[in-house]
Amino acid sequence: MFVAGVDLGGTKTEIGLVTPDHRIIARRRFPTEDRLGPHSVVERIAASIEEMQQQLPRGERVAAVGVCAPGPVDHAAGVLLDPPNIPGLHQAPLAALLSERLNAPVRLDHDAKAAGLGEFHYGAGRGERSMVYIIVGTGVGAAIIADGQVYRGLHNSAGEFGHTTLDRAGALCSCGSRGCVETFMSGPWLARRYAAAQRGETPTLETSTALDGQQVAALAQQGDALALRVLTEAGEALGVAIATLAMILDIECYVIGGSVAHCGDLLLEPARRTAPRYSFRSVGERVRIVQNQLDTDAALLGCAWLAREALQAT
Repeated sequence: MFVAGVDLGGTKTEIGLVTPDHRIIARRRFPTEDRLGPHSVVERIAASIEEMQQQLPRGERVAAVGVCAPGPVDHAAGVLLDPPNIPGLHQAPLAALLSERLNAPVRLDHDAKAAGLGEFHYGAGRGERSMVYIIVGTGVGAAIIADGQVYRGLHNSAGEFGHTTLDRAGALCSCGSRGCVETFMSGPWLARRYAAAQRGETPTLETSTALDGQQVAALAQQGDALALRVLTEAGEALGVAIATLAMILDIECYVIGGSVAHCGDLLLEPARRTAPRYSFRSVGERVRIVQNQLDTDAALLGCAWLAREALQAT
């Protein structure tokens, strides 16, 4: 069965046509333009899927669709709740609207969980029984996959890894807490920490920056000593946080994705060195911290997996 994966973001929406053997054979990308409302977004998604469907062998069609979006989402009801970056789609019953338009099953989930499923089934987590996918980008989040199933928690909020506290006296975070994981390693905070270090100051939410996180990472890759220090500190913080997860979850495989993860070993090696020092030796020596393999395709392939799940449920 051919299925489609839809990665709906605040700025752009990307769609992939996925074969029965899990290959993306066609793509479409367009501005999300959520201000035009849910019916406009759904129509453009459906039209793109129908256009790609024309490439399929005679008699074949897109049998189901998986969609991911920034949270919070109600995955069971298929509703976008109130994602801050997509205000025009608040409370939109996206799965039902798209299912009715295409006459096909549609499954909706959080984008980090979809990317985690993609890596678990088709990428760096293949062959694992359990895995934690950590996305480090503009924010920091996680998808916990235990015994092959996404662990969601009582209110579907499991995985808010970025807003767990590493330092009670640390920087004030946008969430209102202090010393959150996110304040050590997200793209905006890498930029704040670099700019503050240049001026000999302590980083805060108000720290003005001339660079963004990706530029700081690029400087680190070029050997800039200050950028390397910021990346090393971020990696060490990641290692401490992963050590805590490993002690709580007894999961060994941690896959790191997102834009900041493009730094590769500049971020991951300090994490690997640090994690064993903040957990039982018997736990820490089993922890594996690896880079993602699918990059942005993880979300599309995770959505395709969701689509196949929707088919099995019908």
